[in-house]
Amino acid sequence: MDQYATFVARMQSSPTTHSASNPLDTHLLAQIEDALQAFVAQVDLPANLRAACLHALLAGGKRLRPILVLECARAAGGHVKDALAAAVAIECVHAFSLVHDDLPALDNDALRRGNPTCHIAFGEALAILAGDCLLALAPVAASRSTHNSGQIQSTLMSATVRMISGQVYDTLQDFPAGLEPRDQLELVHHNKTGALLEASCCMGALAANAPSATVEALTIFGRTAGLMFQIVDDLIDATQTAEHAGKATGKDAAAGKLTYPAVHGIEASRHEIARLRSEALEAIAPLETAASPLRDLLEFLANRTK
Repeated sequence: MDQYATFVARMQSSPTTHSASNPLDTHLLAQIEDALQAFVAQVDLPANLRAACLHALLAGGKRLRPILVLECARAAGGHVKDALAAAVAIECVHAFSLVHDDLPALDNDALRRGNPTCHIAFGEALAILAGDCLLALAPVAASRSTHNSGQIQSTLMSATVRMISGQVYDTLQDFPAGLEPRDQLELVHHNKTGALLEASCCMGALAANAPSATVEALTIFGRTAGLMFQIVDDLIDATQTAEHAGKATGKDAAAGKLTYPAVHGIEASRHEIARLRSEALEAIAPLETAASPLRDLLEFLANRTK
């Protein structure tokens, strides 16, 4: 049994905990960190490529996408151990996207979460290759899912294509002809950010081998929460200082990018966040108490200021 398989086997006897005051469950976060390290450890890679991949994967952050996979699996009546492969897969894709976004040809960022970005730490050539490697490893991780591995892989890679398309819309502004700014904005947000968040929830339900109605309910939750998440991000960028947010703010406006406050205004953005929050809650209402952690997480995401 390889290192990754050994780790997953331990999950059968490892209980999870949740606190409304800590919606990003620290126990789940620890399991995600361990699973990411264990997965990369068992792949045959050159030492410098492994180091660059781990630099990208283990750079911190909220781990929102893998957390959504695991919490949706639990809400659907499944076990964390069965969803860990999908959680690792979605984070591999997310890390790949950040490595490539940070490159000089795109966002040209030297720091991410206070650390040197991958191309600063390892050079552009290895950063590009590390991003490529993480993307290639994602379906490998997804294939290890206990249930519905084919559907999970398909969902993941379809969402990845949508995310890349959203990045093209956002960065190169290559929109279909005649599209109004508000429709352009929806196209960016539903794809660049929303696609992976929606896929995370769907993959969690599939990993739990949930019935189709539950998969659909959690997919709708992810689609709605994903758009809400990005509007909150836009609002933070427009209203918070860099010191409070812990990252540069005002960059989108300076770059002439479409944002919700720029297109709709601050107050309309806040109203849309409230509307989407209600829609997401309605989607998971049939899951009753099993979805309580998702409700706590939604509140956290709706009200965050950084």
